[in-house]
Amino acid sequence: MTRPQLLSLFVSLALAAGTAHADDGVTIAFQTGVDPSKVAQADGDYEKATGKKINWRKFESGAEVIAAVASGDVPIGNIGSSPLAAAASRGLPIQTFLVTGIIGESEALVVRNGSGISKPADLAGKKIAVPYVSTTHYSLLAALKHWQVDAGKVTILNLRPSEIAAAWQRGDIDGAYVWEPALGKVKASGKVLTSSAEVSKWGAPTYDLWIVRQDFAQKNPDFLKQFVKVTGKVFERYNQNPKGFAADAANVDKIARLTGSKPEEVTALLPGNRYPSLQEQSALLQKPFVKAVSDTSAFLKSQGKVDSLQADYSPYVTNRFVQAALN
Repeated sequence: MTRPQLLSLFVSLALAAGTAHADDGVTIAFQTGVDPSKVAQADGDYEKATGKKINWRKFESGAEVIAAVASGDVPIGNIGSSPLAAAASRGLPIQTFLVTGIIGESEALVVRNGSGISKPADLAGKKIAVPYVSTTHYSLLAALKHWQVDAGKVTILNLRPSEIAAAWQRGDIDGAYVWEPALGKVKASGKVLTSSAEVSKWGAPTYDLWIVRQDFAQKNPDFLKQFVKVTGKVFERYNQNPKGFAADAANVDKIARLTGSKPEEVTALLPGNRYPSLQEQSALLQKPFVKAVSDTSAFLKSQGKVDSLQADYSPYVTNRFVQAALN
């Protein structure tokens, strides 16, 4: 083969490799929380709107999503406000660009029947499981503080949701603060001591949200704009008729399939969070949300869960793509 032919072959291979890489699509990390956007995900609406192949990867906790985003393997991830605060405090180059839920009764502290726990003070000396640095971990610590129960006297175990369900079945734990599908499994033989709706009223609100790596956001603004539009449309559908949306068997089946929850649990849990419209998010993703992240970070530091704080958390929050979707 002549030198010009070799050069032509190398160029062709390079172009083919570039095309293959471009066709790899966008990897997005999602979790098992119940929310209306799972319907759009199941229907392929995000792919249709963005014109991109999307590789959806399911994760069990925000900590796992953060690790994948930090490694560079995943540019977009669905996490809670507590993992966000921890990651921002460490300086991870990410931004919150969309809120998928203001968490309410979809996350709860459940105590086992027969555990001897009938009131908050009874938690002392008991084993309570929670995924560390998750929204439920934050809510558990906030609840203990509200109840004036010394967290140091509670054995708080770091377990993923699937591990919580298994530990509960074995009788290894006395309680758990968790979300679906594990929540439904523990509630079957336990009682709810409190939920994140109540903890929010005590001054510790939590959120589900989407984050994006800043380098991806700079290069792919239209992708994020379309992603926000799709989410906004399905939230609007839900908010116009929540009962009708939850009563639609097709909607419920799609959410159940993606989350691993039972259909009846999906129907019960959809009203457990509030799904803000894009108009509301435009205002939320400014000072109010920055304050929430700052407050959460300060609380996590006071509990020894993060080492240091940022002077300003506004670089980790943006309403840029919500605004673009609205215009």
